[in-house]
Amino acid sequence: MFFVLQAFSLPVLAEAFSSADEKSVHAVVDAQLAALAKDDAKKAFSYAAPNVRKSVGSATGFIALVRKEYPMVYRPASVVFLRTEGKDDEAFQRVQILDADGNSWLAVYSLQRQKNKSWLITGCVVVESRSRMA
Repeated sequence: MFFVLQAFSLPVLAEAFSSADEKSVHAVVDAQLAALAKDDAKKAFSYAAPNVRKSVGSATGFIALVRKEYPMVYRPASVVFLRTEGKDDEAFQRVQILDADGNSWLAVYSLQRQKNKSWLITGCVVVESRSRMA
């Protein structure tokens, strides 16, 4: 499930991910953002882990939630992928987002490796960022 928080702490994961894992994690988040940009609810929902699917219930419910609660993720003006961190079967992908009003946000996606070795999104925390995007 997605959560919007004003402040949060991110676990520090000491081990670097393999290049292949980092690319896979990045690709999943990027693909979900692309599906949201096309209003493809079914495709966007397909990148959600079972915990999210169970909580939200349907692709229609998922895209409605993102539209209402996460407009910066639903329609970003620009995105910049930052370093991926992870350990074992858990990953965090930070994404700097600029919304249509010029506000900067940091989205931290959590992902989990599935039994079939694919990565799926287990959640996202979005906080307003004071940093500037060029």
